[in-house]
Amino acid sequence: MSKKIKILFLAISLAITSIISVGFADNYFEISKNLDIFTTLYKELNIFYVDETNPGDLMKKGIDEMLKSLDPYTTYIPESEMEDFKFQTTGQYGGIGAMITKVDDYVVISEPYENFPAQKAGLMAGDKILEINGVSAKGKTTEEVSKVLKGQPNTSVTVLIDRPYLETPFEVSFDREKISIPSVTYSEYIQEGIAYIRLRSFTRSCANDLKNAIIELKKEQELKGLILDLRSNPGGLLNESVDIVNLFVEKGEEVVSTKGRIKSRSKSYFANRKPLDIKVPLVALINSSSASASEIVSGAIQDLDRGVVIGQRSYGKGLVQQTRKLSYNAQLKLTIAKYYIPSGRCIQALDYSGRNEDGSVGKVPDSLMTSFFTKNGRVVKDGGGILPDIVIEPDKYGMIIASLLKERLFFDYSTEYRFTHDSISKNFVFSNEDFKNFKTYLADKEYSYKTETETVLDKLKKKAEVEEYFSKLSEEYDALFAKMQENKNDDLQKHKNSIKEILTAEILSRYYYQKGRIKAGLNFDVEVEKAIEILNDREQYNEILKIE
Repeated sequence: MSKKIKILFLAISLAITSIISVGFADNYFEISKNLDIFTTLYKELNIFYVDETNPGDLMKKGIDEMLKSLDPYTTYIPESEMEDFKFQTTGQYGGIGAMITKVDDYVVISEPYENFPAQKAGLMAGDKILEINGVSAKGKTTEEVSKVLKGQPNTSVTVLIDRPYLETPFEVSFDREKISIPSVTYSEYIQEGIAYIRLRSFTRSCANDLKNAIIELKKEQELKGLILDLRSNPGGLLNESVDIVNLFVEKGEEVVSTKGRIKSRSKSYFANRKPLDIKVPLVALINSSSASASEIVSGAIQDLDRGVVIGQRSYGKGLVQQTRKLSYNAQLKLTIAKYYIPSGRCIQALDYSGRNEDGSVGKVPDSLMTSFFTKNGRVVKDGGGILPDIVIEPDKYGMIIASLLKERLFFDYSTEYRFTHDSISKNFVFSNEDFKNFKTYLADKEYSYKTETETVLDKLKKKAEVEEYFSKLSEEYDALFAKMQENKNDDLQKHKNSIKEILTAEILSRYYYQKGRIKAGLNFDVEVEKAIEILNDREQYNEILKIE
């Protein structure tokens, strides 16, 4: 037996002793027995398996599969992944400050972050990374390249870049920095007295960042209405969500409570500070990707009748996680409780404790959802995320849009646009003339897609051939298929507005980065448009919230 394996067995044995010493009165024998089985199985596997095994990888896979059987949020974080985990909670890491993506054999800069090393060194979207510190990057994954680009602040990195429309590659050297991605990614007045703020995630100090953004807005002009955009915000730190709600509600209001198996860990969280503004009309925007802390904020705003919620039903994550330190600098992130917003409802959509026979997890059926009441007596329900006060169905992109995205033709066209236009206005909107140019650009490009109609026609043909009807239907089928193809040729024009929206955002991001991308989206945003309407109509706003 190798020394490495002996040490591993010793560690497992110590773990057994540690677990037993904590005291599991009812489960003492089962825990001891199964850990002993696991230890002996692992020993036999490593000694006698036909091929060489990697003990670390084998154990990691075993741990991951075990935790996966509980819920998606209970995860093992080895030391090698701690930096990525810290980024999720702090928004900070050491690196060059750029988003990257894989294109064919190489990794490409998709968007540098403004005022960080990559952007200050002149790197641009579309730049292909050929080498890093003299080592070829060909064939490397985005994860592999990311690990090399990240590092301690003030350490240097050199990249060899191939830029479209330049004949020869060039080298860039710069120092890594502490990259801190702001939680508040956009904060501007979008109409007289109506302000819009986008919150990216619930990282450390985001409540203070939001507070400061509102204070700065109030210095510019009177704040008559605020739109808080939580769409596609995956959540984060629970205490930050409490502090954000605290900005808008009276001190002493309960914001959220948590209840778990260990009753001593159950806790209620209150607004314990002086609020920033309890009167300004408020709209929270959410969608199906708004989760966790986003749902605490939007749910508390709804339950306390503090503002109007607009958008689509949220994700439905009503579970609370906590990290526990493990040996060798690893950590366990595990679910310890469910959270309940002010009305008393839990918005968890999936029941992981009651899996189906095939291991799948079902949603809480409508028939089992319970009604609760907001502060002003409005009916709200549990078990399925936050249902907005005003539901707006999202736009559905056609198959042609998916194909253009897949072939990266929006990205490539925007790269070309950037190199042929030195500057554009911050208020740039992709014009009808630009759209004609884009159609010309696509003329010699390859992109294909199959519509649902084509799929149905294919099935019809195959079925008719099997049943020997097709010979009599072929003429009509060919005519129908030709007509469908004729209509398909009009798809670019049919989806003109969606294309203009995507390219406005993509092109603006090349000049004004993330702020430009967000600003571009506001030109086409029906939910923001509805929020402005509600905030400008105080009678309608009060009627929704039952304010007398």
